[in-house]
Amino acid sequence: MPTYRDEAVVLRTHKLGEADRIVTMLTRAHGKVRAVAKGVRRTASKFGARLEPFMVADVQLYEGRSLDIVNQAESLGAYGAEIAADYASFTAANAMVETADRLTESEGSAQQYLLLVGALRSLSRNEHDASLTLDSYLLRALSLAGWAPSFDACARCGVQGEHHTIVVQLGGVVCDDCAPTGAPRVGREVVDLLAALLKGDWPRAEASDESTRGRASGIVSAYTQWHLERGLRSLPHVSRASAGESA
Repeated sequence: MPTYRDEAVVLRTHKLGEADRIVTMLTRAHGKVRAVAKGVRRTASKFGARLEPFMVADVQLYEGRSLDIVNQAESLGAYGAEIAADYASFTAANAMVETADRLTESEGSAQQYLLLVGALRSLSRNEHDASLTLDSYLLRALSLAGWAPSFDACARCGVQGEHHTIVVQLGGVVCDDCAPTGAPRVGREVVDLLAALLKGDWPRAEASDESTRGRASGIVSAYTQWHLERGLRSLPHVSRASAGESA
């Protein structure tokens, strides 16, 4: 059987038989891959721990008819244990990998791969508030998929300005002339935070207060659910408590 090698981040796993597991991975060069990891549920497995969710590995696979077969796996990023030890990080990571699973297919997805690996690494190192990291990831992943929101110009007519109405169905902020009747308005601080999360401007994002973060998270969640068409099962379980509140 032909073989290939790639970097991969594990999105999810399913039991198969008594000792095997089906592993769904997002790879750097081959897009999303589903493969069988034989014998990984045995305690003597050589690479079972390297094929758990949130782990990043250099994998070698045999091509199969319906499912490929994992032959080797060498760890590149052991993020699972650190993420699982913190509830906010764990729930955020689950929402991230579910989003990546929904946004990617079998074609190459190098940018999506790098974005997800970077977000999981950041969660494992507790570099930023987990909720902010998730919201930034969701906005940027959707942008890579072709659904970039607009936070500096009207998403409908393109007019520049300081707009205070966000309509997720229209793609972001809209001016007063384009805003549907009764559309809720938000403060400038919310729009500024969303723009910072989209750009990865962390000093600006971390200067926001909890109330602003909560309103921004609601908008990000609604925007994500709208474009993915089916709700993310993991999103309602995400902990939105800040590190200070959960301490």
